[in-house]
Amino acid sequence: MKGWKEFLERLKSPEKEVTIALVGKYTHLKDSYISHIEAFHHASAAARVRVNLKWVESVDLEKQGTKLLEDADGILVPGGFGDRGIEGKIAATRFAAENGIPFQGVCLGFQLATVGFARDVLGLEGANSSEFDPKTPHPVVDLLPEQHGVKDMGATMRLGAHPIDVDPNSVTAKLYGGSTIHERHRHRYEINPAYISKLEDAGLRYVGRSDGGRRMEVLELTGHPYFVASQFHPELRSRPLRPSPIHLGLVRAAAR
Repeated sequence: MKGWKEFLERLKSPEKEVTIALVGKYTHLKDSYISHIEAFHHASAAARVRVNLKWVESVDLEKQGTKLLEDADGILVPGGFGDRGIEGKIAATRFAAENGIPFQGVCLGFQLATVGFARDVLGLEGANSSEFDPKTPHPVVDLLPEQHGVKDMGATMRLGAHPIDVDPNSVTAKLYGGSTIHERHRHRYEINPAYISKLEDAGLRYVGRSDGGRRMEVLELTGHPYFVASQFHPELRSRPLRPSPIHLGLVRAAAR
């Protein structure tokens, strides 16, 4: 987009309308997701698509099932902490994968998409993040090595922008227009390197990596119309004239 005038004009005159379900744990306080709300405003103008957010509490998915997602054109599973509502978020990733619904996962959403895939496709019963089940037989998501022994929880996570190498043949590289990107992080857990080869052999592609390829940053699901999840938070760098590429990709996929 050329500037603010065009941004406002496109925001006021959308050509399509979509419903995106935001599956969260704090939907009673929508400001918890203000960065995502703004990222969708930015993407709306760029795509000329009005985004109607449907707020879905992940605990409600556990109680009522995925019928709550049946009218969604796209699904976003954002970050969060604690084990409440985790199975509802995993159910949302499964619903998107099995029904070809455009999907975006962010941080915890990225990790839980991996957990769901490990359970459903690899058949790893009890697979989980060690954050939620320290005794899981398959910790496909585990604590970052440098976090072991950390007792002071204040500002000790992996924070800030980090360079990420992206597979040039991936959807993500096309969204960003390049194979090296920089995005902001805020996490203590990562995809367990011991499971990467098994996950990728089964069809989950880790197309973005950092720290010399050791740390998984972006995943895509082979054969799915749009299934992209990131360990980083693309919403934090989204701007009106430069929307988050992954949010924009979700909106465009939902409109299709």
